[in-house]
Amino acid sequence: MLKILIVDDEINIRNLFKIRFENEGYEVYTAKDGLEALDVVYDNIIDMCIVDVMMPNLDGNSFVKKIRSENFNMPIIMVTAKGELDDKIEAFDSGIDDYMTKPIEFDELLLRMKALFRRAKIVTDKKIVIGDTILEYDTLTITNNKLNLNVTLTKKEFSILYKLLSYPERTFTKGQLFDEFWGLDNYGDVDAVKVYISKIRSIIEPFPEIDIATIRGIGYRGIKKDEKN
Repeated sequence: MLKILIVDDEINIRNLFKIRFENEGYEVYTAKDGLEALDVVYDNIIDMCIVDVMMPNLDGNSFVKKIRSENFNMPIIMVTAKGELDDKIEAFDSGIDDYMTKPIEFDELLLRMKALFRRAKIVTDKKIVIGDTILEYDTLTITNNKLNLNVTLTKKEFSILYKLLSYPERTFTKGQLFDEFWGLDNYGDVDAVKVYISKIRSIIEPFPEIDIATIRGIGYRGIKKDEKN
């Protein structure tokens, strides 16, 4: 299921979009400003952002610049009441992919989203391809037909690996991974993350194009080896 982040300081818009997108089969996150949106992006795999411009604390353009500077490449649509050419230039310069002026037609927004997903090659059946190695989200499998390798992971093992390989430029702390995959209400030991990382490393060892690096004193980072050579 694709994950959409709605960033808007108007609660009615957030709630309306959330209902409409969930009815279309998307998983929806919301944030009332750019600062709250950063937390969502850092803690989840977001496939698309729908962002307003005029918000307190951190406006839409500043939010987009921030995540683009940190190599988050998900498609972003700016949906705003500001419709002057200078406003659009500033938004596109910040790193957005499309721009719509309120009031909007929801069906048109859906069409633009689907077009951006196609261009970004993001589909409902999530997949990461790294050289000859393929991670299939729906089946929780890693395959390499060239080496005749096919393994199936548990949901949690696969989700952790998928997240790390989705953002290979980022290092995730044990705390961040624990909060996302064990839940904020789980009071277990964050060292469970270390155990899972060890298990995942053992599983992926035969696959030459993927690995997990330990960044001393910080956490873990996914490695796509075909992009390093």
